[in-house]
Amino acid sequence: MSRIGKQKITIPQGVTVETKDGDIIVTGPKGTLTRALHACVTLTTTDGVIEVQVQNSADKLQKSLWGTFASHVKNMITGVTEGFKKELEINGVGYKVSMQGTDVKIEAGYSHPVIFKIPSEVTASTEKNRIMLESTDKERIGQIAAEIRLVRKPEPYKGKGIKYVDEVIRRKAGKTSSKGA
Repeated sequence: MSRIGKQKITIPQGVTVETKDGDIIVTGPKGTLTRALHACVTLTTTDGVIEVQVQNSADKLQKSLWGTFASHVKNMITGVTEGFKKELEINGVGYKVSMQGTDVKIEAGYSHPVIFKIPSEVTASTEKNRIMLESTDKERIGQIAAEIRLVRKPEPYKGKGIKYVDEVIRRKAGKTSSKGA
């Protein structure tokens, strides 16, 4: 039995969850999210509570899909009610970040600035050396944040690069010169 899958999910006020043509559609005050539903997973809605079920709870694949889809539905509900935020920080001498229309312009030690195109479902803003991303889709915002981080990953010696605000970079000691005889 999946511990996450068998938990009941309450639908908050102003949110509708429906299944149509093998898709889960969640609509709320911040927008609409859609996800394909696996054939062995079913959603049952009664009195503002969603139950996720699978055909055979003993099957290993179906057991894993049970918890996965329960988490997906919870994240979709959270996304259309509150939304998700990610913050990145750029560190380094001469490293800068700014907005260029809806795109993010990153100057991170290359001979040219990197223009990162932000998709329509994600909104970005910059302030000093920080990039703030907001979206209703948790997976999409995480993917965009990871791609921005890959422009210049943080290095362990000086800590230069783009990192998540809450990320801790383990620092390494550099070379030490030995004074030998």
